[in-house]
Amino acid sequence: MKIAAAEIREAIRGEALAMGFDAVGFAAAHLADNARADLREYIGRGYHGDMGWLADTAARRGDPQTLWPEARTVVVLGLNYGDDGDPLAALSDPERGAISVYARGRDYHDTLKKRLKTLARWIAARWPSELKVFVDTAPVMEKPLAQEAGIGWQGKHTNLVSRQLGSWLFLGEIYLSLALAPDAPESDHCGSCRACLDACPTNAFPAPHQLDARRCISYLTIEHKGPMAHELRPLIGNRIFGCDDCLAVCPWNKFARLTSEPDFLPREALTGPRLADLAGLDDAAFRTRSPAPRSSASGATGFCAMS
Repeated sequence: MKIAAAEIREAIRGEALAMGFDAVGFAAAHLADNARADLREYIGRGYHGDMGWLADTAARRGDPQTLWPEARTVVVLGLNYGDDGDPLAALSDPERGAISVYARGRDYHDTLKKRLKTLARWIAARWPSELKVFVDTAPVMEKPLAQEAGIGWQGKHTNLVSRQLGSWLFLGEIYLSLALAPDAPESDHCGSCRACLDACPTNAFPAPHQLDARRCISYLTIEHKGPMAHELRPLIGNRIFGCDDCLAVCPWNKFARLTSEPDFLPREALTGPRLADLAGLDDAAFRTRSPAPRSSASGATGFCAMS
C-alpha cells in the first residue's frame, strides 16, 4: 500500500523525537528572495570580516537546490545544549576565562552528525531515495531554513530563538529528494525588546537583525586570525572563546532547560578556567583541553548572521 506524503513526514518527525532530537521541522528546499538579498547585503557591507568562505559560497548558500539540485525537502533538526547555570557567571571573575556555553561540552558536530546519519539510514531503509546530511559542513543557511521549518526565528541578534528552548539549540539538516509538505514558518516574537542589542559589549549590532562580525567577540576570539582593533581590546574582558551575552539576556530563555545530552554538559576544565593556568599550557596540553570547534551552524556563537 502506498503511504501518503503526510504520513511519511509525521513518521520521520516521530522517529526523530524518539531518537532524542529536541526540535524537528520541514521546509521546502528553497529560500525566499529576501534571504538571498540579506546575504548579499551582509557581504557587500563587509560585515563578514575575513570570513572569505561566506562570499565564496554565497550562490550555493542562498539556494539549497544550487547546492544539491535534487533537493525537494529539508528536514531541520535541533538538539538543545542548554546549561542550568548562569552563562555569564565567569564574567564576574577577571582571573578566570569566560568560554561560550556551546564550547564547554564535547564537539557537537560529532554528536549531532552521528544522530543525523542514524535518522537518515532509517529514512532511506523505508522510503528509498537520495538524501544528504549536513552539520555545519556545507554552505547551508541553517537559521533561515529553521525559521521556514517552524523551529524558531532569527532574533534581533541574528541568532535563532525558540519559544520552547530559548537560545540554546544546535542545528543540522537532512536534504531529501522526497517532496514533503513544509511546516508553517515561525513568526518573529521579539516585539519591542532590544535586550540582546544593548547587552553587546562591543556594539556589534549596527541595527536590529544586523551583525557586524568585525566587532563581534565570538568572531574575534574564534574566527579572526589577525590582531584585534586596539579600541576593542579593553571591551573583550576575560572572554577567551566566544561570547554569550546577547544570547543569555534573551527573555525567551525562561523556557530554556538543561540539555539531556551528556556530550553537551559543561566540562569542569572549561568552566571558568584560571587564566594563569591557561597561559602556561604548551601545545599538547592546549589541544587536550581546548574548546569545541567554532559554530556557525546554530548561531550559538553569533558571529555569522547569515548562516
